[in-house]
Amino acid sequence: MALNIAIGGDHAGFTYKSMVKAVLEGLGHQIKDFGPHSDASVDYPDHVHPLANAVASEEVDYGILICGSGNGVAITANKHHDIRAALCWKPELAKLAREHNNANVLCIPARFVSEDVAREMVKVFLSTGFEGGRHQTRVDKIEAC
Repeated sequence: MALNIAIGGDHAGFTYKSMVKAVLEGLGHQIKDFGPHSDASVDYPDHVHPLANAVASEEVDYGILICGSGNGVAITANKHHDIRAALCWKPELAKLAREHNNANVLCIPARFVSEDVAREMVKVFLSTGFEGGRHQTRVDKIEAC
């Protein structure tokens, strides 16, 4: 099933973003690119906030954010209501983020994972469902008061 995927990040993730877009296109998904559109230095929140808004409003199904460490984009995205952004560096973490946390944004640390690992994480993240049940109870408690 084709999904609508938002993608974005910062200049350190630009090369991986291009590679991930090719993976997504190969899987038949639609892509909304929130930038950056080059490897010139940018302030990642300028790209993350619009992407997180698109995911939270269900304009897109999922988001993928890529930066050098993955931390800045994850922290920024998680400031948004209804966003559960997961920083992952192994496919197993991407799988658990979906199964147990119903993560809707995958954050990839481009400086710390290979392109092959990044490709596999994207595939696993998008093909794994949320288990619900006891995990739903926990997810319901995440939102701050």
